[in-house]
Amino acid sequence: MTCLDRRDLGLLLLRLGTGGVLAAHGAQKLFGWFGGHGLEGTGQFMESVGYTPGKTSATAAGLAEAGGGTLLALGLATPAAGAAAAGAMAGAATVHMPNGFFAQEGGYEYAASLGLAAAGLAVTGPGRLSLDHALGHVFDRGWMIPAALGATAAATALVIGARNQRLRAKREGEQEVLFEE
Repeated sequence: MTCLDRRDLGLLLLRLGTGGVLAAHGAQKLFGWFGGHGLEGTGQFMESVGYTPGKTSATAAGLAEAGGGTLLALGLATPAAGAAAAGAMAGAATVHMPNGFFAQEGGYEYAASLGLAAAGLAVTGPGRLSLDHALGHVFDRGWMIPAALGATAAATALVIGARNQRLRAKREGEQEVLFEE
């Protein structure tokens, strides 16, 4: 195998693994598969952690994960797929951030790892063992990388910022206990 062949095989494995995990997480949210809670249950959770409206937030996260993951695995529209998945993982990491880094403590390690892998694939490209390559990179042009990542970063910043603002407003409305009985 030449270096290029090894690189393509490595990208295929990374795409299949990362994309498969993301697609499965999205299917949990959208359909309740693999032990997930579907749109209703995930929507309630999303609402409880400040992403409102909950069902709309669950749908957006599920589509970004399932759609982005599936497209990453296929190596199709790789810049948009990787950016969408990375944006969803940034939203997930924000929820877990108060718990620290490590996943065993409920931290953001897992979401950050998936997000970084997806963003890395968006930047690197899918390799020759992909639908993008087979289609002549129609959906994988150089200009699409900064466009997809930039648009996703802006949308993600707005969504996370609005969530954080809602959570701050909720905390400000709550009164702390001054004296314990």
